[in-house]
Amino acid sequence: MRALAIAATGMNAQQLNVEVIANNISNVNSTAFKGARAEFTDLLYQAERLQGVPNQAGEAPIPEGAMLGLGVRTAAIRNLHRQGPLTNTTNQFDLALNGRGWFQITSPNGETIYTRAGSFNKNGTGQLVTIDGYAVDPAINIPQNAVDVVINESGQVFVKVDGQPVPQNIGQLTIANFANDSGLEPLGNNYYRETPASGAPVVGVAGDPGFGKIHQGYLEGSNVDPVKEITNLISAQRAFEMNSKVIQAADDMAGTVSKGIR
Repeated sequence: MRALAIAATGMNAQQLNVEVIANNISNVNSTAFKGARAEFTDLLYQAERLQGVPNQAGEAPIPEGAMLGLGVRTAAIRNLHRQGPLTNTTNQFDLALNGRGWFQITSPNGETIYTRAGSFNKNGTGQLVTIDGYAVDPAINIPQNAVDVVINESGQVFVKVDGQPVPQNIGQLTIANFANDSGLEPLGNNYYRETPASGAPVVGVAGDPGFGKIHQGYLEGSNVDPVKEITNLISAQRAFEMNSKVIQAADDMAGTVSKGIR
């Protein structure tokens, strides 16, 4: 029976939906994590009776046909790039983006990847790096004799050196924008990669029109709403149960037919 196959696609879809929700909830405390949403579309339709075709020659065409849908399929898992809440950490190397933009990171293979998780630190040579040790691009090198580091909202990096009353400007952080943030490829560890769907990066200075601002001593939190995710989880569970009921009903109907034949 077609109902069995149709309901099975519904159960598969809701299982994927629950997996997406589970990933969102598991990352509710991940720095700068962007929640995702599973989106579905209907499958092919089988024509039982075509609309617009007359019953007999010379008659008017029938206004409606009979098109039977064959289930559901996954269309996309969309990353929702909404702004997350900013949390004060008081760490001078923690940077949060308030608004559009991505920090540029150089991966070990030399590729430029992108992140909004600004939990940076300096390595043994004083270079600003991520918690995985990947260098921030453009490179920022903190002098060994620096006693304080200040990064303003525009991304200018100033250091105060012991014995010098005036802070020194040692570099400028830039950020990148994309035409379609949802088209970025998630790599894990809060990193993303440019794809043809995202478009090429547009690099600029924080605070310029179209670019967010940088806040030192803050981190962007996950944008996952736990209450909403629990509600979505309940809805997905109920939808899964309804599809399982359809399979049970179709099985009972098939059993009735088989008993009648005997």
